[in-house]
Amino acid sequence: MKSLVVYDSQFGNTKKIAEMIAETVKGKAVHVRDYKKEMLTGVALLVTGCPIIGWRPSDGMVSFLSSLPEKSLIGVNIAAFDTRIKTFFSGDAVHKVNSQLMKLGGKSIVDPEKFYVKGKEGPLIDGELDKAKTWALQMLGQSQKS
Repeated sequence: MKSLVVYDSQFGNTKKIAEMIAETVKGKAVHVRDYKKEMLTGVALLVTGCPIIGWRPSDGMVSFLSSLPEKSLIGVNIAAFDTRIKTFFSGDAVHKVNSQLMKLGGKSIVDPEKFYVKGKEGPLIDGELDKAKTWALQMLGQSQKS
């Protein structure tokens, strides 16, 4: 199963989560600025991740999603995550991204996930990389069922 993890990261925290997911699903992690449309060819699992910036997905992730043609994810399993500071009100990126991926035809196979950082620049809260690995293993299990 060909898997691709497309992420945006400002301080490296989202990158660490993306790389753990890619390693677990035996896929490739690619920063949004390095994404090429050919990379989507043959992908069975697309995972996206970005930090919350101003209570919404990062501009890089919004641009990536806008670049995907209508119905381009039909037949593709999808999953989305964001990184955020653990506060009472931090906004939402992951559900907006997941919704956009489904509008493009993707099939959401796991609940969107949130990963937490200690401050604006991080680092990740202890245990978040293990949580990412567990979440990625859930994706693998669901991918085999679809």
